[in-house]
Amino acid sequence: MIIGDGDRIVFTGDSVTDAGRGRPVGEGLHAGVGTGYVRQIENLLNVLYPERKIFISNTGCSGDTSRELKARWQNDVMNLKPDWVSIMIGINDVWRQFDSPGITPCHVYPDEYRSNLYEILERTLPIVKGVILMSPFYMEPQREDRMRQRVDEYIKICEDAAKKYNCHYINMQQPFDDYLVYRHSSYISWDRVHPGPIGSTIIAREFLKAIGVERAFN
Repeated sequence: MIIGDGDRIVFTGDSVTDAGRGRPVGEGLHAGVGTGYVRQIENLLNVLYPERKIFISNTGCSGDTSRELKARWQNDVMNLKPDWVSIMIGINDVWRQFDSPGITPCHVYPDEYRSNLYEILERTLPIVKGVILMSPFYMEPQREDRMRQRVDEYIKICEDAAKKYNCHYINMQQPFDDYLVYRHSSYISWDRVHPGPIGSTIIAREFLKAIGVERAFN
């Protein structure tokens, strides 16, 4: 596993990461890192690697687009002096174009999304051991759905950013597509965006695989 003893991981993004985490920084017990995928990752790392002290912080913020994440990057990520940073952002960049079509100032279109990711990565990579970039996802298996088509555009931008900056990358859409072959999206989430306990487990599993955790999958 790439996360070493004493390393600090800062998870950040939107509501999928936030999941009711503590303020100002989500850490530790109780509200702590929230009830979502970050909690599941912390639980499993503590179970599988009790010999390592791994510090996990959650600064996800519900409703954030990449524009808002970039604006708070210094305070909510850089100032925490992470060894590793995990980023999942982009679904609200897309969603606002569909649930608030007339409020165009809040829309983050593809060119801006790309620029925001590039700036975030350029600021971060020189001071950390690595960045894990997780794509946005939408729990809609029908590729002709307009919002799904738009999300796919942002996933490609995310993938290209990871390649350009040599980040660890997780296409989070794929495991949801695989799951939805067997179960309807309502089994996980009514709005097809917020993952709930089952979706959070899917995310946690993919993250652990990406950082080289093998003990849980043997």
